[in-house]
Amino acid sequence: MTETSVILERAKAASYEAPLSTEKKDSVLLNMADALISHTEDILAANETDLKNAKGKISEVMLDRLRLDSKRIESMAEGIREVAKLQDPVGRVLSETIRENGLKIEKVSVPLGVVAIIYESRPNVTSDAAALCFKSGNVCVLRSGKEAFSSAFAVVKALKDGLEKSGVSKDYVNLVEDTSRDSANALMTANGYVDLLIPRGGKGLISACVQNATVPVIETGTGICHIYVDKYADLEKAVNIVDNAKTSRPSVCNAAEVCLVNRDIADKFLPLLAERFKERAEIRGDKEVCGIISAVPASDKAFDTEFLDYIMAVKVVAHVKEAVTHIANHSTHHSESIVTEDENTAEYFTSRVDSAAVYVNCSTRFTDGGEFGLGCEMGISTQKLHARGPMGLNELNTYKYKIYGNGQIR
Repeated sequence: MTETSVILERAKAASYEAPLSTEKKDSVLLNMADALISHTEDILAANETDLKNAKGKISEVMLDRLRLDSKRIESMAEGIREVAKLQDPVGRVLSETIRENGLKIEKVSVPLGVVAIIYESRPNVTSDAAALCFKSGNVCVLRSGKEAFSSAFAVVKALKDGLEKSGVSKDYVNLVEDTSRDSANALMTANGYVDLLIPRGGKGLISACVQNATVPVIETGTGICHIYVDKYADLEKAVNIVDNAKTSRPSVCNAAEVCLVNRDIADKFLPLLAERFKERAEIRGDKEVCGIISAVPASDKAFDTEFLDYIMAVKVVAHVKEAVTHIANHSTHHSESIVTEDENTAEYFTSRVDSAAVYVNCSTRFTDGGEFGLGCEMGISTQKLHARGPMGLNELNTYKYKIYGNGQIR
């Protein structure tokens, strides 16, 4: 048997163990968080190895996604503690019906079982995924990218120590050590072992999983996020929002990649944006933008590119309808925002833009499990079934029906 198949066997067996109480799960999570802190030096040493190996092979912004420090590890631990505070989704009675024949039918929330996560260069995904899966009653099988493997291995070692000290199975959290395509393909086709596969990473990884998986998969992450600056916008507010959405952390999927500007205010807004972006971010503009400010001419692909860098594609549009049409044709259905002081225009935009998160007068950077009060997240689902937007505890449960009778036959 391969290493991956052995892990899957253990994970499946762990998923059949007697469910833990809410109190026990929360206690274990707090121990996992403490273990993460106590292993800080080991995790940072492993992360330094990853950074050295990746330097020169990935961009600086991607190196930032990979980099850990004491503050980020504390944040990872705090994320686990926040999950411990959240309501347990397991066992909730979602609905109850008593039929005319006396049957009582309950619709009850239950774990999915084994959740596999394939991700790339963000070590914090390791602890976020483990915490959310554990609290929601699931067993996780993690498969990190090679760039982040040493960091992920050190994090998982810490989490397993927390599990062991709590007197529960270490097989609730698993890491596949093989970072080749073979292990990814094994998870994608692990029918009977993997109940849900969640890819977190770039377009290539997500597309490969969606196209090749024979197990259920949730499409996440790719974020060509738009901000439309309307003719009724407060321009100072608009500059601040666009700047935050683009430059606060450009390597993440909720960073804005495209800014659409209403023609009526373009000659006022674009110089303000250019001044704010000066020596900080590059504007790639359409012909009309380049006629107002100095910008790099946008290629045909610019408005379909997830730059994940200090680059923003900017286009002038005639009205909100054109903005909505452009978003429909180019969006990845992640997050879009409108800046406007007109309620009717805002309502038109929010009711017609078909994305997981649609904002009015705020940054797209809020599409995040922590910001939505979910503790942390498994990813941002850009599809409509079975989850959409930031995936927290509830999205890691499904349901079943419990039917109580007294001898009824049909």
